[in-house]
Amino acid sequence: MIRSTDMKAPICLDRVSAQTERVLGAFLAGQARAAIGPEQESAARDIGGLIAAGGKRIRPQLCVLGWYAAGGEGEPDALVKAAASLELFHAFALIHDDVMDDSALRRSRPALHRALADRHRSHTDPVRLGVNAAILIGDLAFAWSQQMLHTAGLAPGRLAAALPVVDAMHSEVMYGQYLDLLATGTEEPPELDRVLAVARFKTATYTVERPLHLGAVLAGADPDLLTALSKFAVPIGEAFQLRDDLLGVYGDPAATGKPCSDDLRDGKHTALTVLALQHADPTSRAGLRQLLGRPDLDDGETDRLRRLIRATGAPHLVEQMIDDRRAQALGALQAAGLPSAATAALEAIARSATGRIR
Repeated sequence: MIRSTDMKAPICLDRVSAQTERVLGAFLAGQARAAIGPEQESAARDIGGLIAAGGKRIRPQLCVLGWYAAGGEGEPDALVKAAASLELFHAFALIHDDVMDDSALRRSRPALHRALADRHRSHTDPVRLGVNAAILIGDLAFAWSQQMLHTAGLAPGRLAAALPVVDAMHSEVMYGQYLDLLATGTEEPPELDRVLAVARFKTATYTVERPLHLGAVLAGADPDLLTALSKFAVPIGEAFQLRDDLLGVYGDPAATGKPCSDDLRDGKHTALTVLALQHADPTSRAGLRQLLGRPDLDDGETDRLRRLIRATGAPHLVEQMIDDRRAQALGALQAAGLPSAATAALEAIARSATGRIR
């Protein structure tokens, strides 16, 4: 059964974020000092710049909460470093995602491949160089996430327990991204279940479920606890992605740090667009098909597309899906019998992650 030691002192998530910043800063500074050459030192600055430019630090926070959920006490350096390694993996995923989507902005800054192309304007093909270099720097962030985990100072048994969780997370993200690529830009949208499967693999697992599992196994969690955490994590992770789908079309770029037209120009089949096509009348469906996935959409056409989607009721349906998943997750959380402080912090994350504006 699930262990239920009660810890009444509230868990400070801001403290977890500050500790994450501290160990990431120290790690990346060490990588820059140990760089083989100036190019690797520059890569360390690029990765550090992306991380420092924003982000919610939800993955390290959830890793630490998984530790507390399994009865862990305090926040030892090894745990914080293991949690912080998830931010380096996240940086890898963002860099590669921006390359695949040819995104212009990330966290209100030029996406890395665009910044590298601009930095090397004198190259014979700066655009291609920017893309290829960004892929390699993303790979470096992935490698460093592994290095940070392996050098965190975890006891051998705890590291051995952590590796299957991290390996599963890596595979799930790659598979989810591949499914997303296959579904993007196709003439016929996939079924809603297929879109939600992409959300589970691409977002729910590595944003919520696996970080929680990682912290829990570091505290010696048993399988029952991991199952209980999954019952909370998967619906919250899906709701997180559904919120992202809405923000990708209706969000404020000043808050999200990225354009709110990329998904429409790319023809991404999200839950929002799939539901819009399903619920549109014939005239509106023709308009949606004409505009979705057009890379040359101007601002007026983008606004028209947003109005067409809203008129189908799809945004409201997605909001209902978010509400349903949040309620399901919070019900599972109350039934899990976790320490009260961990329960309170997880509930706070669930509400902020699904109601966010960025």
